[in-house]
Amino acid sequence: MRARWTILAALVATGAASCSDASSSKLSPLAQQGQRVYQNVCIACHNGDPTQDGAVGPAIAGSSRELIEARVVHGTYPPGYTPKRPGSNVMPRFEYLSDQIDALAAYLAKPSG
Repeated sequence: MRARWTILAALVATGAASCSDASSSKLSPLAQQGQRVYQNVCIACHNGDPTQDGAVGPAIAGSSRELIEARVVHGTYPPGYTPKRPGSNVMPRFEYLSDQIDALAAYLAKPSG
């Protein structure tokens, strides 16, 4: 029984990897790095498709680098920015991602779908 679960897990992982590889191949290496960060961190609240609203976070495709850095690293908004969901400032800071802002910006600059 355990062997079946191991095989099933391997097949699922292989299928997921092959699907993401096809869409990732169209992205620059920097955007591919941003996609990995997004898939590992951001989809906890944002949709796996950044053009769509998530369970907690709004759609963020097309976000400026300035906005990404302000939200991810500082937990703030850039001066003059109007949040998509006023009164909902639940996003924590992810200071450890400060060196990944350019990669996230590269990934989010091109809407996926």
